[in-house]
Amino acid sequence: MSKLQVIVCAGLIAAAIGCSKRVDLPPVASVTFTASSSRVAIGTPVDLTYKFEVLPNAVINGDYTVFVHLIDARGDMIWTDDHDPPVKTSQWKPGQTIGPYTRTRFIPPLRYIGQTSVVIGLYKPGGDERLTLTSSASEESFAKVHEYKVGELEILPAMDNFKFGSGWYDLDGDPMTPDNRWRWTNQSASITFRNPRRDVTFYLEAAARKEAFATPQTVTIVANGQPVTTFAADNAERVVRRIPISASQLGTGDIAEIRIDVDRTFNPSKLPVRSLDTRDLGLLVFNLFVEPK
Repeated sequence: MSKLQVIVCAGLIAAAIGCSKRVDLPPVASVTFTASSSRVAIGTPVDLTYKFEVLPNAVINGDYTVFVHLIDARGDMIWTDDHDPPVKTSQWKPGQTIGPYTRTRFIPPLRYIGQTSVVIGLYKPGGDERLTLTSSASEESFAKVHEYKVGELEILPAMDNFKFGSGWYDLDGDPMTPDNRWRWTNQSASITFRNPRRDVTFYLEAAARKEAFATPQTVTIVANGQPVTTFAADNAERVVRRIPISASQLGTGDIAEIRIDVDRTFNPSKLPVRSLDTRDLGLLVFNLFVEPK
């Protein structure tokens, strides 16, 4: 065979491969999604609920991670809620229902306002392998890459919910990853807001430096100078707490105050693993929100 014939044959083979139709494996589960609100403002919490119904004859080899992407009108991914399902996919059985389970997330300071598509899939960490799913809201443009549209969320501008008072350090973290920024409190840190004169839910997403203490810190939530509740700061990962506060606990003034007190602080420069940070640090706070009922 001549050199030219080899080149021609190689080109034809490459073209055939490039034009071949991708063969999908049968779907393993049907996925559904709901949100506590279809319109969510930047900086506010939203409950995201997921459910997977494992299909008959489904076979899943290994453990996959759930990816959840918000896609803007330009087709760009602007936010994620990737997570491990409550039951490992290697343990899913045909006919089994996983969930519904709910995750509370805060909408970070995105640079986008408007309608978004919520797409979900299952991928194997460390590679690009994805499983086939089904969804009643799925669109071909997403499904062809194993992303399945399950709904929409409209992102609204941030609202003026509260103001930081005393006892807070400056905003920290990487400005390029708005979903992972935080503020440390001192031993006591406050926020103020217009008193709604009705019951509220105080959302606090926070974590603790457990290794800095022999026993967990005690956190006290104080409203209008009076203790509302206490809890042990025993979580190294960020956790969202919902704290009910009654109208009477907020007082009668036009401006209400909520305070976060810790019984102990730590100084990173004095830990066994030394740091140049000489601040006295209390609780690591990622997000706050006051929701009138």
